[in-house]
Amino acid sequence: QLVESGGGSVQAGGSLRLSCAASGLYTGYYCMAWFRQVPGKEREGVASLDLDGSTNYADSVKGRFTISKDNVKSTAYLEMNTLKPEDTAMYYCAADRFRSRCLISPSYWGQGTQVTVS
Repeated sequence: QLVESGGGSVQAGGSLRLSCAASGLYTGYYCMAWFRQVPGKEREGVASLDLDGSTNYADSVKGRFTISKDNVKSTAYLEMNTLKPEDTAMYYCAADRFRSRCLISPSYWGQGTQVTVS
């Protein structure tokens, strides 16, 4: 089970840190990812963090967002800086054992946390 937290409303230029607490799933064995979705649009892969520490980011967030995880706490994070109104979306945490599926069709999903940038 993945549970996101940390969403909220923020002004443009501000920052938020999203957390994804994993239970029944050890993050050290999984590729962790963050997605976002705006109503009426397809879900977008934002960032992923593989087992070897390699990361991938959507072009729209490169240089502003940072994905990380703490395997002791079995928690993943998404640090979001210099937020823009176009970052407004529901953000979802996801996990998969395989890199190939991590940003395409991960096996495990959280319920989402809303981020609104005005």
